[in-house]
Amino acid sequence: MYSDRTKKKTGLLAAVLVVLFLFALTAFSFSHMGRDVSEEGAAAIRETVRRSALQCYVVEGVFPPDLQYLEKNYGLQVNTGDYLVVYDCFASNLPPSIRVIVRGM
Repeated sequence: MYSDRTKKKTGLLAAVLVVLFLFALTAFSFSHMGRDVSEEGAAAIRETVRRSALQCYVVEGVFPPDLQYLEKNYGLQVNTGDYLVVYDCFASNLPPSIRVIVRGM
């Protein structure tokens, strides 16, 4: 009888360890999935700002001086709560440097 109790305890311990491992794996996966979505959002915003600046260049012959110009004249909307957009235009005839940083990461 003593060996039966030991086998039951070992089986229960193994089941608990497997459940804890699966829980930790799921939590880890969700945290990485959220980060990937944020990084994809940042890439999409960067591409949208780049296209808006290029559209301005095609229409007006110069790149816009700042991000507010694109927002005012071209209807660009950026989620400033989740992303920080760094728009640096060195000269009106050169494409701007655009960086998008995810806030809170």
